[in-house]
Amino acid sequence: MFESLTEKLNGVFNRLGNQGRLTERDVDSALREIRMALLEADVNFRVARSFVGKIRERALSEDVLQSLSPGQQVVKITNEEMTAILDGGENKVVPGPAAPSVILMIGLNGSGKTTTSAKLARHLKQAGQLPVLVAADLNRPAAIDQLQTLGRQIEVEVYEEGTSNPTTQVAREGVKRATDVGATWAIVDTAGRTQIDDDLMSELEEVKDAVSPVETLLVVDAMTGQDAVNAAKEFHERIGVTGLVLSKLDGDARGGAALSIVSVTGVPIKFIATGEGVDALEEFHPDRLASRILGMGDMLTLIEKTQEAYNEEEAAALERKMRQATFDLNDFLEQLEQVRRMGGIGQILDMVPGMPGLKGKMPSEDLTEKQLKRTEAIVFSMTPQERARPEIINGRRRRRIAQGSGTTPRDVNQLLNQFKRTRRMMRQMSSKRGMRDLMRMMG
Repeated sequence: MFESLTEKLNGVFNRLGNQGRLTERDVDSALREIRMALLEADVNFRVARSFVGKIRERALSEDVLQSLSPGQQVVKITNEEMTAILDGGENKVVPGPAAPSVILMIGLNGSGKTTTSAKLARHLKQAGQLPVLVAADLNRPAAIDQLQTLGRQIEVEVYEEGTSNPTTQVAREGVKRATDVGATWAIVDTAGRTQIDDDLMSELEEVKDAVSPVETLLVVDAMTGQDAVNAAKEFHERIGVTGLVLSKLDGDARGGAALSIVSVTGVPIKFIATGEGVDALEEFHPDRLASRILGMGDMLTLIEKTQEAYNEEEAAALERKMRQATFDLNDFLEQLEQVRRMGGIGQILDMVPGMPGLKGKMPSEDLTEKQLKRTEAIVFSMTPQERARPEIINGRRRRRIAQGSGTTPRDVNQLLNQFKRTRRMMRQMSSKRGMRDLMRMMG
């Protein structure tokens, strides 16, 4: 996320940090670069101008210019101001006084609305709530099938009536079903269009009147930049949106939508979707996202993701294997699966402070689903003895494993070398000296 913007901002901050004392000219020069970086990232020009103006006003105070570390002070100010433009108020979904509380999901076709509805249901279920999904997108029959498939995957009930009845009736009956089963939330997935029109808005107004939602969440595709911002503005003016969900944020290398949408619409971001999986939905924290954009990491989110992926018993077992050097290929495969659940190596490194310095030192930096499946095929083609003691794998065994997995001996060799590097790195990290080295790399 925000890769190009983060890289440019880090370049500006590194130069400021290396200058020692700062002058007004130094600050103005840095702010010109920041403004250009924001505009190139497709940030609304009014938002960029206001943002830079506030930083300049604070950065040129005597306290900052005369401080021992003015460069760090400018970074701190930038972080605070970026948090401010991302913060639109209440960033959590707030239940109503009576159950079930209704969440109305709206958005254009292609924004990821149906998938996001399922992700939200899973998120609420993980928090101990009981959600019911209501399939009220009757313009696209495939949306009903999609929601049912996702509902089975996350084990959440999906209410549907097909496409014969009016949308308002389906939505109303879906909420009634949620009431009957004692659900705490009813998530109503509505129809979208390829563009905003009167028919779409009229239908959404009727559904909203029929189910009286406590939250009306607009799902917008972050990759569309200012188009997403403009769409959000129109939806809010006509329907009245209480929160935003930024989908496909993992593919948004620029960041224009995320950094503009709250200021332009006045509507808070509630969630961000950071991948295609049903678990790739995060509660939105303005300070955490600002920290990620500025390359300062997001350790709180990383800790939360790790706690979701590992329970205490699993973590203790892994640590024991690392210390005793008994980490084998079965464990290696299991850890790759855990990394996949956490969003992949790239997303994990985005949350680590000092990430640019770490990325080149980490194995499997470009881990993809295709590579993971190939790794699984290779390991599954090994005997239990070979997985436990990979050092016994010789040339003959490599050829047999390659043939069984549909790969080449070279692929098998690369995996074994990768495993050796990972085991060596984990053994180093488990030592006190290794932890000191890691902290030094993180600055």
